Amino acid sequence: MTKAKLQYFKKLLQQQLDDLLFEVDGTVKDMSGKEDLFPDPVDRASLESDRNFVLRIRDRERKLIVKIKEALQRIEDGSFGICESCGEEISEKRLEVRPVTTFCINCKEKQENEEKALST
Repeated sequence: MTKAKLQYFKKLLQQQLDDLLFEVDGTVKDMSGKEDLFPDPVDRASLESDRNFVLRIRDRERKLIVKIKEALQRIEDGSFGICESCGEEISEKRLEVRPVTTFCINCKEKQENEEKALST
């Protein structure tokens, strides 16, 4: 992969990371101290339900943050865009869609088929 493409993916990943971290910060500020504003049990239950939903989303984002940091590290160490399974280059089209991926499309399909076979 060219240096220009690596820079492009590094910038893309860094922007995604910055956006996610900004969202996390906003969530922490938004959740602070709202319990006292809802003395009604129904309103409080609704608030808790909304919070649980937001926290599930943030947990998924936390996992994505880890993957983004790992992808940035792979850019630094020169292994970005190389399939962990077969060692071939991952297509740029696939990296455009999912820059944190570590598998080429063929190996990912194979992995998913194996997981599906085990679950049935």
